[in-house]
Amino acid sequence: MTAVTNHNQGYTYVELMLAVVLAGMLVLGLSGVVGNALQTGDLVHEKNDLTRQARLAMQRMVRVVSHTRSLLLPLNDNPNSNWPENIREQTVPASPPVGDSTLATAVLAVTLPAYQDLDNNGIPDADNDGDGQIDEDIGADNNFDAAPGIYLIDDNGNGVLDDSADADPPSDNDEDGVAIEETLNALDDDGDGSIDEDLSADVSGDGESGVIGVDDDLSGSVDEDNKNDDDEDGQVDEDWYDSLVFYLDNGVLKERNPVPWDANSDSQVTGADFITSDLAENVTYFRIERIPQGGDLYQLVDLTLELTAPASGETISLQTRVRVGGIVMGRVRAAHPTQCVCCISWRTLRNASTVGCAVRTITSQW
Repeated sequence: MTAVTNHNQGYTYVELMLAVVLAGMLVLGLSGVVGNALQTGDLVHEKNDLTRQARLAMQRMVRVVSHTRSLLLPLNDNPNSNWPENIREQTVPASPPVGDSTLATAVLAVTLPAYQDLDNNGIPDADNDGDGQIDEDIGADNNFDAAPGIYLIDDNGNGVLDDSADADPPSDNDEDGVAIEETLNALDDDGDGSIDEDLSADVSGDGESGVIGVDDDLSGSVDEDNKNDDDEDGQVDEDWYDSLVFYLDNGVLKERNPVPWDANSDSQVTGADFITSDLAENVTYFRIERIPQGGDLYQLVDLTLELTAPASGETISLQTRVRVGGIVMGRVRAAHPTQCVCCISWRTLRNASTVGCAVRTITSQW
């Protein structure tokens, strides 16, 4: 009988341990690759979210500025102060203020565009009295919010909210300490660099209803009522500036939108009724510059917005130039010179076509 030899042999202890070690190293390497891939995915998601927020916020500001009737803030630069009122910029963390200003804050404020109708009554929210006209009969408190300038906003950039040394603080609309220094005449009556920014209830300053010697409402009567009845409709101070405001609060870009209902529960609808929403988080730089007009008939505004990713530290920066009341003068850009999209002067444009421009209709600024 022939003996059968079994050649099957198991792993030795050393071989088994070596296999376990190699398998562990392989798993560890794969987990590192997977971890890096997940981390990269998180960073990409963070950057995409940051970019989305920045673009949406910039688009919102551009749309509002290009449809407003008036730029309220920044003011023009005041030659009597040692900080630039026409430039409002703010960083996170905070940078030191300029000159005698005690706090650097970035604020953009405009009058509410006519396209907003939050109560869906078919009347623009900016038309407070529903007569088809907007901002035509303001009171001495131009914003009708019982505060100097815009309620809870540092209008002149001196670092203080709602400050005024005037005996009637709500009538000090530019927070320079003196009330109702201007008449609606396109002139700088008080020599502070700004024009028509601190109007009286009689906006024309002529002591008569509407414009003296003119039948403002085409009723057949001239100068028919109270001097503060600027549109001669029998009411006074019934159509104020509805201030739409953008500002920074702890790294969050806020939009403050006026509403046509009693939002603050004081039993009346005024300029102090508004809602606030967040436009963008992780904002580390916000800058608004009111470009000096010189001999031009249109007002330009430069906007800069920077967001910084908390994890990667990567920064998204957008800049653009906008014409107040109609035409965008530059594309939103990132670290590239502004390329003009619609370079048309109001001297030559007037009521011409806006084909190829950023907006389809042109609204005048009075």
